[in-house]
Amino acid sequence: MLDKAMRNVIDPVVNHWGQALAARGWTANGVTGLGLALGLGSAVVLALGWPAGLALILLLASRLADGLDGAVARATQKTDFGGYLDIVCDFIFYGAIPLAFACRDPGGNAVAAAFLLASFYANGSSFLGYAILAAKRGMATSDRGEKSVYFTSGLLEGTETILFFVILCLWPGAFAPLAYIFGILCFYTCISRIWLAWRVFG
Repeated sequence: MLDKAMRNVIDPVVNHWGQALAARGWTANGVTGLGLALGLGSAVVLALGWPAGLALILLLASRLADGLDGAVARATQKTDFGGYLDIVCDFIFYGAIPLAFACRDPGGNAVAAAFLLASFYANGSSFLGYAILAAKRGMATSDRGEKSVYFTSGLLEGTETILFFVILCLWPGAFAPLAYIFGILCFYTCISRIWLAWRVFG
């Protein structure tokens, strides 16, 4: 829901820094890998119960890298593999954070983490399935920046997910109730996207 508005704000800055990194020899895939490593580092910190501030710093750095990799690609050369790697790393990161909280407190968080992961799975499949059909029909959109796959709008998108993860870093003890709320909203987003697909492709 917020991705389009956020793109209008951050794209000029991200593109500037992407060009600077490209001029210094950074590759888009390298930045993607760095972003995943930072994100997994944040998950490890959360799982071990280490200071939440460190987890938050690593998480925000990870998402900064996730924004910069596309800018570096645009400043150098975009590839299909780069787009593929980017989305795979995103999904790995998204799954790592709920898993971290399950490891942190299995008794209190495991069921909520499983529910949240199931909602991510459902929402992600509805997103990727729509993108496949959109590509088959030659559909394109640039509302959320230049992407390798078709991005559909929804109640919960990347921006909302990152804000949710930030809140979890700040209040890790509230993981279970927050996970149930966010998971329900993810399932709603999935259902709304299925309904959209039925309207467009049915």
